[in-house]
Amino acid sequence: MPAVHHKLLLEDALQDSPQTRSLLSVFEEDAGNLTEYTNQLLQAMQRVFGAQSEMGLATEQLSKQLLDYEKKNFALGKGDEEVITTLQSFAKTVGELNSLHSELANQMADSMVFPLIQFREKDLTEISTLKEIFGIATDEHEAAMVKYSRLPKKKENEKLKTDMVKEVAYTRRKQHQASLQYYCALNALQYRKRVAMLEPMLGYTQAQISFFKKGLELVSKKMESFLSSVSNMAQNIQKQLDAEAETMRMAQKEFLSVEDTVYMPDKETETVNRTLIQKAGYLNIRNKTGLVTTAWDRLFFFTQGGNLMCQPRGAVAGGMVLDLDNSSVMAVECEDRRYCFQITSPSGKTSMILQAESKKEYEEWICTVNNISRQIYLTDNPEAVAIRLNQTAIQAVTPITSFEKRQEGSPNPDRAKPGGAQPAGSDSQKTGAAPEPEDLIAPGTPIQFDIMLPASEFQDQNRAGGRRTNPFGETEECSAESDDSLLQQVFAVRFLGSMAVRCGNNQEVIYEAMRQVLAARAIHNIFRTTEAHLMVTSSSLRLIDPQTQVTRISFQLEEVCQFAAHQENGRLMGFVVEGRDWSDGNEEGEPSFSAFVFESNTEGEKICYTINLAKEITEAKKDPEALAELMKNMPLTNDGKFLLLEPETGDSNSGENQEDLESEA
Repeated sequence: MPAVHHKLLLEDALQDSPQTRSLLSVFEEDAGNLTEYTNQLLQAMQRVFGAQSEMGLATEQLSKQLLDYEKKNFALGKGDEEVITTLQSFAKTVGELNSLHSELANQMADSMVFPLIQFREKDLTEISTLKEIFGIATDEHEAAMVKYSRLPKKKENEKLKTDMVKEVAYTRRKQHQASLQYYCALNALQYRKRVAMLEPMLGYTQAQISFFKKGLELVSKKMESFLSSVSNMAQNIQKQLDAEAETMRMAQKEFLSVEDTVYMPDKETETVNRTLIQKAGYLNIRNKTGLVTTAWDRLFFFTQGGNLMCQPRGAVAGGMVLDLDNSSVMAVECEDRRYCFQITSPSGKTSMILQAESKKEYEEWICTVNNISRQIYLTDNPEAVAIRLNQTAIQAVTPITSFEKRQEGSPNPDRAKPGGAQPAGSDSQKTGAAPEPEDLIAPGTPIQFDIMLPASEFQDQNRAGGRRTNPFGETEECSAESDDSLLQQVFAVRFLGSMAVRCGNNQEVIYEAMRQVLAARAIHNIFRTTEAHLMVTSSSLRLIDPQTQVTRISFQLEEVCQFAAHQENGRLMGFVVEGRDWSDGNEEGEPSFSAFVFESNTEGEKICYTINLAKEITEAKKDPEALAELMKNMPLTNDGKFLLLEPETGDSNSGENQEDLESEA
């Protein structure tokens, strides 16, 4: 193997010996390695240049961000004046450093990246091009020599021989010329690569030195005293922080050293202050989410003058909930909650039920609201007046049942009695004491939430001994009465439930049945209701399936002894049906009563009014003159039936137009 020389000999280019070719391959391999390395080095230098450019952009953004501290207007920015001034000085310094970084990036681009790119694009690309030309010239010379070697030996063609000689000479000259240029470029590359490696790093180093010199002048001469003052200020702030942290640590230790009873919500040892005229704390408020469903929300309540304020967690300020002047407050019993009390406005139209977390809070809130309602906060000595009113506040703490609250607190107790059947002796009940729930409905009475059985079986279950009806239609007697009925009115209703009751001569039994049915639906999460059409005629009440038009259940009008709409929710109505119970062997049978509760798309009072009108017609039928007088005073339809001012169609469109009145039970 021939020795490796440091350059290609030009005099060997024409002969193109194998030794020369072997040496050429070494130079070509070296040029290839140099090209690969140059590309990698250029990538590294471009990365440095990119980082420096990003540094300039980053310092520029940092300078702007430091200046924005003053514009933030921190709510707790007291004492930040020194910090703002210091940050503005730093922003100015960072801005000057940014100019130095930008200048350094430009110097790197000119003296580091550009020379290496120029070396790669000029010198290395030239080597690659000359290598390709040299290869083409060599191939052409080899092809010409092959043709020349095939000249015939016996019959020489002088012209052909002359042409071939010229072609060989031309291609050999071309190859010689290409090889000389190629050899010269490879020899020169050995020197150019050294310069190409050193020149970019020389420019990079000089740029960095210039940057550090200018930075040193900027920092050392202009900022020594400034940096010293900032350092002292930071140390003073750290000392204040250490002292404050120690104080807070000791306070935290002291607060955590208390007894566990402090964290208990309901402590029996706490004394109640009944003379308060202002109070604040968390209470649970009951909100109605549906017809019978409720939800409790925990909010922060406080009194301000004569107003009860409420502030949800996270809110900036509180809002007024209720004017407590002349309001009433009383403890109430809730089914699933303790320590509940109710505040009612003077008009009785607005009321709310709240729950305290402990007995002490419960009594203090009641006493405080009781004191404020009497406007003693406007007196000269409100505490003394509150002490005198202490006995009244104690009486307000005594709980009342929800049934009693409904009787006493209803703003319009006669609202649901437009068509109620008033039995004899009802006047005495108005003046007497309100009946207890146990006197109206036996505790534990089962409730029927749906009418799924055939009509006769359902009627037997709820009205022992009553008239049996055909599950596929009415009896012949009922059908005959329907044909010549003077009144036929259909209402779209939803059956909520029915249950046995103890009496039928008191509308309170209907209200109590409504309460128990709705409460049972809420407790057992029963939200589905049975859609039906309630047909009121002058002889009967019929509940009809809207799909099949089959009568689910029917009652003769004389069997309906009571009917009423709810006092507060006008869509609720109910009626009591009287039947006979022969289970005890009595020939006449003992009277039994069943209450049925419905929800309508319109006011329940309209249904009650229609039932009352039907009863009047039934009574008037007994006397032809009274019937004629009644027909004279009431409008009639074309077919001679009584016409109501706001009739119910009872068709399917009624339910679609009343989507907002659908049951929420």
